[in-house]
Amino acid sequence: MSAEKDAVWAFADHAASLKYEDIPADAIKAGKTFLLDSMGVGVVGSAAPWVDELWSSQAAFGVDTARGSARVLASGRKLALPSAALANAFQIHNSEFDCVHEPAVVHPMAVLLGAMLSAADCDGYFESQISGKALLTALIAGVDIAAGLGVASNAPLKFFRPSTAGGFGAAAALARMKGMDTGGIVNSMSTAYAQMGGTMQAHTEGSMLLAMQVGFNARNAIVAAEMAAHGADGPKNILEGPFGYFALFEGDHDVGAVAKTLGKTWRITEVAHKPFPSGRATHGLVDGVLQLKKKHGFHERDVARVESHVPSLTHRLIGRPSKAGMTPGYARLSGQYVVASAILGDGVGVEDFKPDALMDARRLALAAMVHIDINDNPDPNALAPLRVAIILQNGQRLEIDLDKVYGAPANPMTHEAHLAKFRKNFASAIPVVPAAQGEALIAAIDDIENVKDVRTLIDLCMANGGKA
Repeated sequence: MSAEKDAVWAFADHAASLKYEDIPADAIKAGKTFLLDSMGVGVVGSAAPWVDELWSSQAAFGVDTARGSARVLASGRKLALPSAALANAFQIHNSEFDCVHEPAVVHPMAVLLGAMLSAADCDGYFESQISGKALLTALIAGVDIAAGLGVASNAPLKFFRPSTAGGFGAAAALARMKGMDTGGIVNSMSTAYAQMGGTMQAHTEGSMLLAMQVGFNARNAIVAAEMAAHGADGPKNILEGPFGYFALFEGDHDVGAVAKTLGKTWRITEVAHKPFPSGRATHGLVDGVLQLKKKHGFHERDVARVESHVPSLTHRLIGRPSKAGMTPGYARLSGQYVVASAILGDGVGVEDFKPDALMDARRLALAAMVHIDINDNPDPNALAPLRVAIILQNGQRLEIDLDKVYGAPANPMTHEAHLAKFRKNFASAIPVVPAAQGEALIAAIDDIENVKDVRTLIDLCMANGGKA
């Protein structure tokens, strides 16, 4: 196989050559929507466990330097740039509230935006300030790469794809923002691949390292693009080579077919909102329960049993049992716990994963009534269709089939619901970020074509309004 034939060249060329003016209006609109959504979940991520410990651990590598530091969302704390990218990507993903490309099984914005915002905030990483147009163009190209690599895989997850595929997207986007040509972007992606990691074991155990793996790959993308800018020359067959990404990290794939869609299919338009701060695989169950509850008006005391039949991927991701002593990360990925929370509270919110809720005996008892079984869907990457049934104490069976989960492009959140999610997240930051800054951020992203320096967006996400 010659280097020129590896699909990485097609992805890199797409990132290098994409022009803002060539992006269709629906992709621009989706890019703005998920940029705002992702910055909102990054702000609320400041209130999650391990934020202070992460900052303290990374502060040992240097802070408040005149060149080479960036700020962490909400707190405004400064870290060395690679560590800031780690922290910001961690905050975007740590509440399981960031958007997802369902067919790819990739959260395409977490690694990407954690790295991009941190790099744009750092004096000296880029030769000049980054405009709103430049940010959004690179972001859309990065999503095409991260989600495209996921769509290309026909294999079940072995590694945590949001970290791995997201790392490629971030490395390409940063290199593009540095003005590199196709070869330079290949070297950036290659250097990111040499550092790549992200185990599904963290997902299985519900470890906080799951979101940290997103951060590690954001940090690595920062390093990769900088090394490529200084002439680092890596291997070239990194996607399809005998020890390339698909051979080692994925398995069966058709990356060539996906590469042909670049510049024609805009993956950002295929991204799904996450209405609830839990694993996306729980959302179909929650959606079904809430629809049944709205239609029939039952209460928690009426429920004798909840049954669901879901694709194998859904069962694999969230079929774990609810149990006493769960961590928040484990609970967000327990379909039993999330469904019980939805029944009790008419929805699922960040507050459902706080210590008092995790120890609530009534919630745990209700969770034990939830049963999750595998249906006959042969697609290893499908999250739908699924069936949810509520069996009441009087024997009545309430049932619903869903083929489009709430938040997906075919069943989207309304613009009002999207803004309500953002505002609630923005109001939940620690330390508090003024609500007026959130409204200013909404307006600025809506008019991103006229934003001259994206640091003005980052300033609005800080408790101190960007003031030193």
